[in-house]
Amino acid sequence: QVQLQESGPGLVKPSQTLSLTCTVSPGSITTRYYALSWIRQSPGKGVEWMGLISYDGDTYYSPSLKSRTSISRDTSKNQFFLQLSSVTPEDTAVYYCARDPSGLGYANDYWGQGTQVTVSS
Repeated sequence: QVQLQESGPGLVKPSQTLSLTCTVSPGSITTRYYALSWIRQSPGKGVEWMGLISYDGDTYYSPSLKSRTSISRDTSKNQFFLQLSSVTPEDTAVYYCARDPSGLGYANDYWGQGTQVTVSS
C-alpha cells in the first residue's frame, strides 16, 4: 500500500505562487516507470490534470497551465512539488497528487487525500 500525502499552505493571496509538496512512501519516486501527477478539482471546473513528473525527471504539463506550472522533485526525500504562479481566485480547488505505475499518467492507482487551497486576499 503506497501512501501519498499533500502538504502546503491552504490559503494563497492573488498574484502569489501556490506551492505544494507530495510525499510518497514507501519506495522510490525514481522507480521505473512511475509518473507522478498533480490534479485539481473545483466545483466550477471539475477535475483538471495539471502535469506530471516521470521517474527520470522529465516533466509534462497541461497546455492550458504550462506557462504558470512547474513540477520538480527531491529524490532523497521521495517528494515532488507543485508551483503554480500568478494565482487568481479561479485557482481555488482541492489539489491532489497521484501515481501512475505505467508512466502514462492516465491510470493512477494511488492518490493523496487532497488538500484544499483557497486563493483569496
